[in-house]
Amino acid sequence: MISRRILRIKILQLLYAYFQGADSSINKHEKELFFSIQKTYDLYHYMLLLIIDLADYANARIEVALQKKIPTREDLNPNTKFVDNQIIHQLRINRQLNQYLNTNRLSWVNSPELIKKLHNRVRMTSYFKEYMEDPARDYEQDKKLIIEIFTSEIINTEGIYQTLEEQSIYWNDEIEFVISMIARTLKGFKSEDAEDAQLLSLFKNDDDKAFAHDLFRKAIVNKEEYSKLIESFTENWDVDRIAFIDMLILVLAITEATSFPSIPTRVTLNEYLEIAKFYSTEKSSVFINGLLDKIFKHLKDENKIVKTGRGLIGEV
Repeated sequence: MISRRILRIKILQLLYAYFQGADSSINKHEKELFFSIQKTYDLYHYMLLLIIDLADYANARIEVALQKKIPTREDLNPNTKFVDNQIIHQLRINRQLNQYLNTNRLSWVNSPELIKKLHNRVRMTSYFKEYMEDPARDYEQDKKLIIEIFTSEIINTEGIYQTLEEQSIYWNDEIEFVISMIARTLKGFKSEDAEDAQLLSLFKNDDDKAFAHDLFRKAIVNKEEYSKLIESFTENWDVDRIAFIDMLILVLAITEATSFPSIPTRVTLNEYLEIAKFYSTEKSSVFINGLLDKIFKHLKDENKIVKTGRGLIGEV
């Protein structure tokens, strides 16, 4: 589930903490790195739980309306299409989800106002009204609605980012990625899967876990050497003026290019340019692009960047 982009970002964040902090224990910071990765997986399950709690809130409103002393016709004949949504039901009974939630004690019980805001936001949308007015009970229609709620409403609900950040410092800028993974998960659901519908695993494969471990450690070990290399290519630039975060991005990019023969250098370059745009400035990304082009060419000439694998031998 965790993309390599997210892994690179988390490694960058932990490298910053490692070099700026007083604790020089690589093992400690590596544990922090993988704890941070695990917290993203927590958020994935936590957000899946939110849609269930949203349906529970809608059902509670129906129950309250039925208890009125003078209920309306609508109160006595409630539209339960949303609370009976088949995707929500599958999530409610999902073995993997329930086991993870119970093991990690994840709950929205302390966020009733957020759920209320989300419910009010959802029920006012035109697509939700059309869904509720359609008498059909179609699995794909149910799926489309839940994905739309995640990608259009949950991600934009007032207070969602603040609520998540208050619960975990690791959740302040990952909600968009996690929701994209949830949409991918739900698209793969089938009605016949019932309680065994598959959720995404933490890592796509063992290679991704090894990538995170090796990139983090090798960047630390080689930082001094690569910093000197960077300095040699910035003769007309005061190296002390290079922002520390930009220096770490450069070191990470060089580490990846030289240490992972199966990753094309163009992929490495593009990934770190995108990260630089988000964590640094537009000018930084232009500077980093030009510098890495020169450094990568030099390292290839020195046979220090060698790519292997299908389509990568002799990469230029």
